[in-house]
Amino acid sequence: MVNRLEEMKDIEPVFEAIVKHLPPPQKPEAGMENVLQMLTVNLANDNYKGKIAIGRIYSGTLRKAMNVAHITRKGEVKKASVTSVMVFDGLGRVDVESAGAGEIVAIAGIPDISIGETIADVENPVALPTIHIDEPTIKMTFSVNTSPFRGKEGKFTTSRQISDRLNKELETDVALAVTAMDTTDRWTVAGRGELHLAILIEKMRREGFEIEVSKPQVIYKEEHGKKTEPVELVSVEVPEQYSGTVIEMLGKRLGIMRNMRVDDKGNAFMEFETPTRGLIGLRNRFLTATKGTGIMNSIFLGYQPYRGDITAIPHGSIVATQQGVSNNYGLVTAQGRGKLFISAGVPVYEGMVVGENAKEGDILVHVAREKQLTNFRAKNEGLADFLEVPVTMSLEDALDYIDDEELVEITPQNIRIRKKYLTENERKKAGRTAASAE
Repeated sequence: MVNRLEEMKDIEPVFEAIVKHLPPPQKPEAGMENVLQMLTVNLANDNYKGKIAIGRIYSGTLRKAMNVAHITRKGEVKKASVTSVMVFDGLGRVDVESAGAGEIVAIAGIPDISIGETIADVENPVALPTIHIDEPTIKMTFSVNTSPFRGKEGKFTTSRQISDRLNKELETDVALAVTAMDTTDRWTVAGRGELHLAILIEKMRREGFEIEVSKPQVIYKEEHGKKTEPVELVSVEVPEQYSGTVIEMLGKRLGIMRNMRVDDKGNAFMEFETPTRGLIGLRNRFLTATKGTGIMNSIFLGYQPYRGDITAIPHGSIVATQQGVSNNYGLVTAQGRGKLFISAGVPVYEGMVVGENAKEGDILVHVAREKQLTNFRAKNEGLADFLEVPVTMSLEDALDYIDDEELVEITPQNIRIRKKYLTENERKKAGRTAASAE
């Protein structure tokens, strides 16, 4: 590694590779040099200027307060006016009076613009080829936090605030889809994979929102009478010593290897066609298995025939039975049944999942139970009870862990796993209702 670092004096080889392998920008067609054409490739939002469209000017000149033609993805031509033209200076944007061909600019003044649409000359509107936007493949249910701790840790907790935030995200995230459900406090949110939705959840959490989300589910389709599912091309780069582990890991998730090679430095490069549902919860396990040395990327291939069920290891949860604060005495009893997710001194409520049962099926434990004091002293009394370090559940870990009967409660301060029905009686009633419906 030291020798390789000594050889890396500058990044000139990167620039040489760009010039050698990347094609130069195509020149406008004859007669179109002075006709405005700009393709929107990204969107942003500004509190003062509104929606901002970002893209490259292919030809012509774009000026502030200029009347332009907005050509939508459907080919509709609308008249619009550009209120602001900005160029990039480092990570910031700087207002300019005009920008010419070749410039990457950000413009404001067109509130309904989307990715892949063209800003053109108002007298001669000619559209550029649109950009294909991948359709959503994963959906989740977002809902208002209904746990006993609701409103204690977040600033935005109402259905109106959550709905407004999701609608605001739709303005700049064209791959996202939000559908209101049968009640006013629940929404079906669909996106391009688990990571896409996890990023949205994390952004909302940091902004002060409290929400509950369900287990991610794949969006299936019916084509020619057959069930199809989304499939992705997964590219993996790992040290060769971990290649067998990765092949086994993706094989269990119905991944099919399409290519593999090993370079002279001992790195293995592999490509797999894997169902999207097989990638749920995979990234963290992949990093753990490769000790943080692996790199994994995926792109959407399309819908293919359903490949069958993925063998899932059934799990049971350790569920708190009463509200209170966890303590050593109650947790020592619980840790004998499996792995804990919390330590002592953590507020809990009835129905909150505090650990994973070592066996299939849920188990109820009073983790806030205190030891009763008596006048008698046992032989070993006074010795400290030993508690193992709990498993810290990240957002991705929690989404991967829960089943259809559990939810993830997300607040600015905590990520908790809970039962959909908090009390034991409610869970039994729901189970009988589901059994009678079958």
